[in-house]
This record gives sequence, C-alpha cells and structure tokens, in this order.
Amino acid sequence: MFLAKKFVIFTIILTSALFQSFSLSAQQLRTKENFDADWRFFLGDPVGAERPQFDDHSWRLLNVPHDWSIEGKFSRDNPAGTGGGALPGGVGWYRKTFTVSEADRGKLFFIDFDGVYMDSRVWINGHFLGERPYGYSSFEYEITPYLHIGGKNVIAVRVDNSHQPNSRWYSGSGIYRHVWLVRTQRCYVDHWGTYVTTPQITRDVATVRVQTTIRNRLESSAHHFQLETRIEDDAGKTIASQRTSFTPQTDSIILTQQLMVPRPHLWSTDDPYLYRVVSRVWVDNKPVDEYITPLGIRHFHFDPQTGFSLNGKPMKIWGVCDHHDLGCLGAAINERALERQLDMLKQMGVNGLRTSHNPPAPELLDLCDRMGILVMDEAFDCWKRGKNPYDYHIYWDQWHRRDLEDMVLRDRNHPSVIIWSIGNEIPDQWDSAGATIARELASIVRSLDTTRLITSALNSPESPNNSIAHSGALDLIGYNYNIGAYDHFPSDFPGMPFIATETTSALETRGHYDMTSDSIRVWPPSGNHRQQMNADYTCSAYDNCRTPWGNLHEDALRAIMKHPFASGMFIWTGWDYLGEPTPYPWPARSSYFGIIDLAGFPKDIYYMYKSVWTQDTVLHIFPHWNWKPGDTVDVWAFYNHADEVELFLNGHSLGKKSKAPGQFHVMWRVDYEPGELKAISYDHGKVVKTAVVRTAGAPYRIELIPDRQHIHADGRDLSFITAKVVDEKGTLVPYADQLIHFEVQGPGSIAGTDNGSEIDHESFKAPEHHAFNGLALVVVQSNGRAGNIRVRATAEGLQPAEVTIDAR
Repeated sequence: MFLAKKFVIFTIILTSALFQSFSLSAQQLRTKENFDADWRFFLGDPVGAERPQFDDHSWRLLNVPHDWSIEGKFSRDNPAGTGGGALPGGVGWYRKTFTVSEADRGKLFFIDFDGVYMDSRVWINGHFLGERPYGYSSFEYEITPYLHIGGKNVIAVRVDNSHQPNSRWYSGSGIYRHVWLVRTQRCYVDHWGTYVTTPQITRDVATVRVQTTIRNRLESSAHHFQLETRIEDDAGKTIASQRTSFTPQTDSIILTQQLMVPRPHLWSTDDPYLYRVVSRVWVDNKPVDEYITPLGIRHFHFDPQTGFSLNGKPMKIWGVCDHHDLGCLGAAINERALERQLDMLKQMGVNGLRTSHNPPAPELLDLCDRMGILVMDEAFDCWKRGKNPYDYHIYWDQWHRRDLEDMVLRDRNHPSVIIWSIGNEIPDQWDSAGATIARELASIVRSLDTTRLITSALNSPESPNNSIAHSGALDLIGYNYNIGAYDHFPSDFPGMPFIATETTSALETRGHYDMTSDSIRVWPPSGNHRQQMNADYTCSAYDNCRTPWGNLHEDALRAIMKHPFASGMFIWTGWDYLGEPTPYPWPARSSYFGIIDLAGFPKDIYYMYKSVWTQDTVLHIFPHWNWKPGDTVDVWAFYNHADEVELFLNGHSLGKKSKAPGQFHVMWRVDYEPGELKAISYDHGKVVKTAVVRTAGAPYRIELIPDRQHIHADGRDLSFITAKVVDEKGTLVPYADQLIHFEVQGPGSIAGTDNGSEIDHESFKAPEHHAFNGLALVVVQSNGRAGNIRVRATAEGLQPAEVTIDAR
C-alpha cells in the first residue's frame, strides 16, 4: 500500500522478548523464566559433551550472557586479526542441568536463545534440536517430547567460533545473549505470534489491527475457543477490547481483530508513549494463555522533496551506527550497559540508531522504544559474496531466508524500528546477481511487514553499475559516504526518498591534539605510507583527521543540513568499538571512529553535535592547557544559544569570535603560557555561559565518580565509575598514565576495567588498569545481595579514593 504515489503514513507498533513476560493467574497461564543462571562452561571441544551422562563437574560454573573471547589475551597471532579485535575465538561448550515439576506434566516447553555466536548446536537429554550458524539470530526449540518430567534434564550447547576471520569487527564468542525457558498450556499464542499495525490514525481515534497466530495442541477439538484482546494505557487501564470465538481447523490459526483507541497518545522521539496489547486465549471459558505486546502508535513519512516527518512533524534523523560490543564487557549483553550507551547518545541529541550490521539484541530495541530512538534494523553485512573467508556467505544459500524472516517476525512490532536494511556495502551490488537477490530479500520482508521502508546501505548508488540501487527493490535509497553526489540525487533517483545510511568515518583519539588544527590528515595515506602517521598510534581529536573515503564531522553534517530532501544521517560511529582499528595495524585493536571512546568518555566532537542537535546550552573549549613553552596551540570552542565567544588567557582577552554561516566552531591560535583559559559566550552582549580550562600540576590524587550511586541488587545492574587523576587543586592531569588498582568489598564485583586507549593490551577483566590521558574506568556489578559496595582505588604516588555504591 505504501508504494502508491501518495503521501502514505507508515505506522508501527512493537513486540519484544523482554516485554513478553506474562501475568500469571492461578492456572499459571504462561511463564517465561530467565534461564541464564548456573551453566557449566568449557573452552574446548570434548567428545561426547552432548550426552546427559557426560561428567561436567570440573567445568566452570557461570551465568550467561557470557563472552569467552573478552576474557582472552590480545595477540597479533589470534586468527580474528585486528579487524576482529585481536582476541581469541575457538570452540566452547555450555551445559545446564534442571528439573521439571510433576505439576507441569501436560504443558509445553520451549527453549529460547536471543543469540549465540556462532554456529550453535543444541541438545536436550541427548536429542539433537538443531543448529543456527548466524550468531545474531534469535531462535526457539520445542523441548517437550524429550523432557524427563519430575526428573533431571540436561541441555547442552556447542558454540563454534573457530573458523576465523569471520567478521570485520569484534563478534565475541558464546551464549552472549539471554536464554529463556517458556512454559505454556496446549493452546497458546505462537512464538512472535502477534502482528500489530495501525492502518488509520487521526487526532480523535486510532485503528489498531491485531493479527494473532494461535497454536492448538489439544487432542480434541470439541472445545469452545475464544481470543480476547484488550489495549491498556500506560497506567494499566483498559481502553479497548474485543473477544472473538474461533474453531481451529489445523495446528494453527491466524485471527485478525480491529480495535479503536480514542484520542491516541502518539509515540515520538520526545514523548515515547507506550500502550500494551494483552492477548488472552480462552478454552471452555477458562483462560489458558496470555501474551503481552507493547504498543506504540505513530505515523511517519519519507518524502522525496522534504525528507522525513514523524506524526506530521518535519524533522531530521540524527543517527549513529553502532556495533554490538559493550567495550570492556565484550559482547555479553547487559541492559544497563546498553542503556548507558543510548542515554549518552540521547543526551548528545541522537534520535536514530543503525544496528550495524546485524539484528540486535532484543533489549536494544526495547530501550529504543522506551527512550524514543528511531532504528534502522539491519540484517546482513554480506550476501553470496563474502568479505572474509569464513563469514556469512558460507551459510547464505541455506539460511538467509530463515534468518531474515526471523528478524522481521521478532522486530516488526517495535515502534522504534522505521527502516529495514537488507544489507551493508554488499559486494554483490557490482554484479547482476545483486538485483535478483535484492528483489528476493525485499519480497521476503514485504511478505511479513508492509509498514516500513526497505533500504540497503550502498556504495556509489548513483553509479549505473550498482545493481542493487537500480533493482527496483528499495523504497529508500541509502548512501554510504560520497557526500559530493548528494547534489545530484533528485535527478539520479527522481521520486525516491534519500537517507545517508553511513557518513563521516572521521578519526580521533580522546585527549590527543595535532597542530595545526586546520591541517587535514587523510589516513591511511595514499600508498599506505604509515610512516606519515603518528608513531604513538594516535589520531587528532580536533575534527581534522579522516579516512580517504570519509569526511570530517562538520563537513558531513553540513551536507545533510544543506539538502531538504535528506531524511537524515547515521554517523560512523557513535561509540568506539573493538576491532577495525583503521588507520593503524597492530598493536591497535579497537576503532578510532567513535564520538565516544570505548570506555564511555566523550571525545570533544561530542559537544559539537550537542550544540547543534539539542536545546541544552553548550560552551565547550579545548584542548587541555598543558603544553611546552614556545608552543602555539589552537583553541576551539563549540557553542550555541549565543552570537559570539570571547577567550581569555590569564585574564587577558584574546578577542571575540563568531561562527560564520555553515560553521560549527570558532578557533583562536594562541601562544602558550601556563595558567587559565576562560571562554565566555554572549547573546547580544549578555553572558550566556562560561567555560574554563586550567594548566594541571603534578598528579596528586585519584577521584572516583560513579554514573549511578544507587543500583539494583539483582545480580546484573552496574555502576560505571570514572577514575580521574587530578592535581592538588582537582584539575585533570591530561597526560597521567598511572596504574590504578581497584578493590571492591561488599555485595559486588568488578565486571571490567578500561581506559579508552585503542592500543592498550591490558586485560579488561583485571582489577587494575593504567589511566589513559588522565582517565580510567572500573565497572562494578551487583552480586544479587543488598548492601553497600565499597570501591577503593589506589596508585603509587597518589592519594587513594573511595566511593560507596548502594545496592538495593
């Protein structure tokens, strides 16, 4: 319907594994039990480990999500290479023993895996359930026929990440997402069994169409079956309901109901309001199943001339691309770590996220739904033609349909998801097969969801040789880089909407500055002459270093703001990530692309975006003020809500500066002298904000700053604690690199340590870490008990620091 040449409104609602937790009546309608605890793990490939009688008592006891690669040592010899983070892969086994109560006899049981990297094979009590090669797919197996009711059961999972390289970024290894044990009665809503759309929305009413797939395993059909569907607001009040009788003719039946929501409260990036759809199955007037689908009501449109609008309001999508790792925590999913990443991006002004280049963890989409972040949900990094010897192209023919279908079925009800991406920089785009495959993939998506646009992140889509761009399969043309081609887009693709699927690829090391700041470094240099780059493997944190195919941050942003038809942009990347350390080889092992470094410390460019994309008052000056006598230093300021900024050095004015049209910073070239730099922004002569940078003295003490001093005592929650090396007056020492030892007492433990350096090879799991440019990070995790967690930091020659985290 949306392919018609009308300004059609697209609407989405959401479901997710996280929110598919179920209210339980006395009959225990359905349970979804977190199955993460008490797995046995062995790194290796012992013979017979799938057998229930196999002796695993000497194996390590742990909870999943788990990533064994992040526990390993960095090495240039690890076959993943620096592109994969220079960490080890291998084969690992997980086993879990559990019992099923006699009270559950007659119920159905399913085991759900949100993600296993990679090539997983699963057994229950020695019975082979199946395999899933793609490490980013969620999947479910029914285990009912093989269970020992009232007795002991063993589930075994073999994970094979030994064939390397298979990824262009750090993948992690293991059962790195959540596992769930689902119990249902014998008539129930199917896995990912609802599809909720809103075909019409007005100010007064929204039409909500709910398509529900019900499975019936009752031995007799001589029953009275009903599906009750109700919509509740965020206070739990029922605002619409409908009950439908049905007669299942086969194992499954699909029912469609239509409900009306009066005066709908629309979901938006500023106000992400969520309803929920409650689906209850009745048999002979008794409830037997209940399934909950969160619901966000909104409409959006991509216009070929005016770009993107949400709920009728024109806006740009200010997005970032991010890979799935969580820095020092590796790939093992943690909701609080994800929330921290998204929250810092949201504070910067981000309203969009591209899941580069694979289906994300369900929790990420849940968070985007709740936080108001628009999502480009991406399926693949390659198709039939690979980019690495052992990547997904090996599995393409057998698995691509199933993996794409499962992504769409799982994610199609999330209001945050507005775009399906069927691939990133696909090599097949340069031969005729690309068009055929693109049309097949688009057909698969449209068979399951017609409420979102389909794109692919393309190289040079304007080229007549790009078969995917000209296949007719795409609803939205995605440009990776090549901002010079934007001017010609309306004539190259008449009547088609535009999105910058990937932009920028600028390079920065936090806290490092190369003069002069207006001298542009394009790295790696032509001919790969690495001797022209920095000997210490750094990149300048001024916006003056980029890749040959990329652009500086300000240039890419300016290009999107210039064109009304540009729906928005996804910057490469929001956060630094493990692997792909362009422009450097080993010993570099993580990326330089992020606006925020791997440890979560913002680089200076963060404040440029914050000054443009938010209404928060910003005045940020840099660099630090510890230089050598005789140095000439470029001082930059990012600011907003003001018409000029004045810079002072030790009380003497160095003049006022104003941004020219299309400019996002001002700069002074200053002869260094130690002391104090102070900037004051003015609006028509009135002081708006003041910022100060001071010369630091010798390192004197450690300062500990937790992002949250109160956490949940649930065994999962985290506090991210910044360790700053400061002088006697509390000024950050910008070159400090002391080894900081961390000690935790009470109901918590160290989950990871880091410092944001791209070349640091210290273990993320060690209780100590060197500071990098004055900063380090320790991540403290609850162990499940309430109480005070005391964190102490010490370093030779520095005054120690302590902080208390309250786990409730």
